[in-house]
Amino acid sequence: MSDPAPLPALPPGRAVAVLGEALVDAWPDGSQVPGGAPFNVARWLAAFGVPTLLITRIGRGDAGAASLQAELRRFGLQGPGVQIDAQHPTGRVQVLPGPGGHRFEIAPDSAWDHLDAAPARTLLLSALPRIVCFGSLALRHPVARAAIAELAGATPALRLVDVNLRPVPGLRALAEQALGLADWIKVNEDELQQLLGWFVGDGAAALTAGHPGHAAARAALAARFGLQRLIVTLGEQGWYSCDAQGRRDAGGAAVPVAALQDTVGAGDAFTATLIAGLMHGRSLAQAGAAASELASAVCGWRGALPADDATVAGWRRRLGFGAPPAALQLPPTPR
Repeated sequence: MSDPAPLPALPPGRAVAVLGEALVDAWPDGSQVPGGAPFNVARWLAAFGVPTLLITRIGRGDAGAASLQAELRRFGLQGPGVQIDAQHPTGRVQVLPGPGGHRFEIAPDSAWDHLDAAPARTLLLSALPRIVCFGSLALRHPVARAAIAELAGATPALRLVDVNLRPVPGLRALAEQALGLADWIKVNEDELQQLLGWFVGDGAAALTAGHPGHAAARAALAARFGLQRLIVTLGEQGWYSCDAQGRRDAGGAAVPVAALQDTVGAGDAFTATLIAGLMHGRSLAQAGAAASELASAVCGWRGALPADDATVAGWRRRLGFGAPPAALQLPPTPR
């Protein structure tokens, strides 16, 4: 299959803006680690030399906020895009054993649900982003949903939505809103089948990826929402990309997992590495190959990112991304 040119039809830009939740993942043994899909993506991007603006919201003075502040400093993300909320606590997700992996209990009405669009918009326009990335979960609350919709429409940047179909109320409507804001989507195979069933028809959901009608179903989904591209991860079967006509035009095999620990954060690592590769001028196939390699490695450690800087730096060198940049110079914003 042919490989599309890097970042087709994008305006010039120097940064990636990541919008959405930063929170703590609480594990059954009582440990807590920083998490949240956008925060995971932002940390990897910053580590891989991509100027990154993280726009999120955390609580004031709680234990979760202290943990996140330390991780923000570690990756140089402690800028004015991190809003402080005195009324709502830092987000928290309970990670519990579940069939086929883990299930997640997501605390309601957290600080990240109350993102303030006004100061964030000023920062976003100053950052000149080439890509704006966010996940569907960030849209669960009306306040954050309105803020992200406003921010996503404020620049000509490509809007990449990482679809995470977590068990929250009104999931189908939330997915519809997310797709309506997207230019590109990244989904796993099960999520894609769910989207096809909802928005193309039950018959489309029953098609397997190799069925001749699957490409037509993908094209119908893209047409309904004006999507330019779908990036689909297939677990141990690898990944592929398809264009707006549903045609596969890039893809690759998965890297075997040496010793499975857990899969938390593997999809976020794939998204971040794919974006980093494209921002470094690589083709989609090259970026996807690097993304598969890191996603496999993430399955071998606890949590979304390694706790030691040496491992992070080792992956930066291994994937050829060079040294991390200085933090984006952005105007301060009132808290």
